[in-house]
Amino acid sequence: MAQIHIKRAIERVPGGMMIVPLLIGSLIATFMPGMPKFFGSFTNALFTGALPILAVFYVCMGASIDVKATPYLIKKGGALFGAKVGAAIVVGVVLGHFLGEAPVTSGVFAGISTLAVVAAMNDTNGGLYMALMGQYGRSEDVGAYTIMSLESGPFLTMVTLGVAGLSAFPWPTLVGSILPLAVGMLLGNLDREMRDFLGRAVPVTIPFFALALGAGLDLHKVWQAGLLGILLGFAVVVVTGIPLYIVDRLTGGTGVAGTAAANTAGNAAAVPALIAAANPVYEEAAKSATLLVAACVVVTAIVSPILTAAVAKRVMARGAGVAAKGAVQ
Repeated sequence: MAQIHIKRAIERVPGGMMIVPLLIGSLIATFMPGMPKFFGSFTNALFTGALPILAVFYVCMGASIDVKATPYLIKKGGALFGAKVGAAIVVGVVLGHFLGEAPVTSGVFAGISTLAVVAAMNDTNGGLYMALMGQYGRSEDVGAYTIMSLESGPFLTMVTLGVAGLSAFPWPTLVGSILPLAVGMLLGNLDREMRDFLGRAVPVTIPFFALALGAGLDLHKVWQAGLLGILLGFAVVVVTGIPLYIVDRLTGGTGVAGTAAANTAGNAAAVPALIAAANPVYEEAAKSATLLVAACVVVTAIVSPILTAAVAKRVMARGAGVAAKGAVQ
């Protein structure tokens, strides 16, 4: 049978194994949203099973992490966590000084608010980060999300905005987010054969998780939020990406992990409503903020993998150049 080099074609796209399935999923969610349910069974499960696939990814990736690297996980995860949240706090303080709690009511920036920007910047897309690091980074860098998962939920956004109440997040959810990774680490460190067996599945799960992730992204949201939502998405990548890249390099990384963390988690779109419920002052801002953050999730899910792939390619080229120079000498 004649061969069609599908894999090669996908890999020519920056972050292809992540971005191509993600775009396919988002196009189906946008233009044929009822298709998965129409076919049901395994087809529907494939498009709606992001969490189970991610859980498998966590276990397999955890198995490839050497327990001796635990201090590195804390250092790397803490550094990226501090850089991401620190950038959001700085931006929040500056915007809060000029905008206060209310959104802009007129002009090109109508609808933008301190709440929208902070909610978009505070929360890293853990699945996207781990998938990107599984493809371009080290297994130890994947484990750094164990610390970064503290960003999830409205807690840090409330802290940044100075809102009292509802600041605690349930510990079972936090433990549940790292338990598959911990189980994988235990299996991989107790049995090297299990590490090899599970570790080989990591790159295989990436396109499947990406497809399911994309199936939850409606491209209409980008259109509804307009240019402002797109600009906010790019702003998150740039404003948080620069300090994340620098901190990653300062902690012994290549900058790839920092770039991979410059995005917005899907659950961040729910944060504005939670903030408004805790403090009615933000009710008006929450209306437009939810839409803007949702658009930001879509934009960063597309831009972040492309930028991460570009940084990884540059790192590989630099490494090859250094190796070639050493061989000549």
